[in-house]
Amino acid sequence: MDGARVDKAVAELLEVSRGRASQLIELGALLDGNPARSSDRVTTGQVITVSRPELTGALEPEEVEFTVLFADDDVIVVDKPAGIVVHPGTGRSRGTLAAGLIGRFPELVGVGASDRWGLVHRLDKDTSGVLLVARNESALDSLTEALRRREIGRVYEALVEGCMGSPTGTIDAPIGRDPSRPTRRAISHTGKHARTHYEVVRNYLESDVSLLSVALETGRTHQIRVHLAAIGHPVVGDLTYGATRKDIGAPRTFLHAARLTFINPGTGEPMAVEAPLPPDLESVLDDLS
Repeated sequence: MDGARVDKAVAELLEVSRGRASQLIELGALLDGNPARSSDRVTTGQVITVSRPELTGALEPEEVEFTVLFADDDVIVVDKPAGIVVHPGTGRSRGTLAAGLIGRFPELVGVGASDRWGLVHRLDKDTSGVLLVARNESALDSLTEALRRREIGRVYEALVEGCMGSPTGTIDAPIGRDPSRPTRRAISHTGKHARTHYEVVRNYLESDVSLLSVALETGRTHQIRVHLAAIGHPVVGDLTYGATRKDIGAPRTFLHAARLTFINPGTGEPMAVEAPLPPDLESVLDDLS
């Protein structure tokens, strides 16, 4: 393995997929006592230290509401409703999308990590929209690598407070944990590189809010919410990151994963899958109009 990438070495040593290896490294792997990255190269004699957290209980199949937008032998694309947690975590072990997926697609068991079988990425609990799932290990490795290479396009719709001064923009600022509130993220010079692009779909001048189309170049936790709040335009309804406009009447954070583009790992064909804006957010725009 001399000269191999850390994620490849971890995958082979622990007999897990490259995607799972990358997840373990993100949790805090060390290379000779120093923080390791998936892209680092190993040399003979180095020591890799990896923690393998286990769930207290195995993920069990459940009936969970979600819509399947596309499915073939290699991938499943779903429309996640708001209010559903993607996978088990602190304070939530039941009713997750991960449990619903293995309830409907039992062949996902064994694909990737045991608490998130087949999941290529995630969405926040209150965020609705398109989510990509791999149906086998080969597809998971391919899609995880494509995500790392920024070859999977993710476009969101967001309603933000205030009217934007420019029709387009890019927010380039590193994101890390908020030292005062561990469950939050914040702009931090010690954080990870993060870049968000936005385009104004419509400025609602009378209401002083703007509808944006937001494209992720990177995919950090809470990235869109943190970046937009940092430039003074928090997402409507996002009380965690400074939203104050309760008069708009948004029932939740107005953020929806609208479009996903990727290369199908089985067919090699480019794909674009869209999820329509759900009724609870559509009614907010109707009221503004």
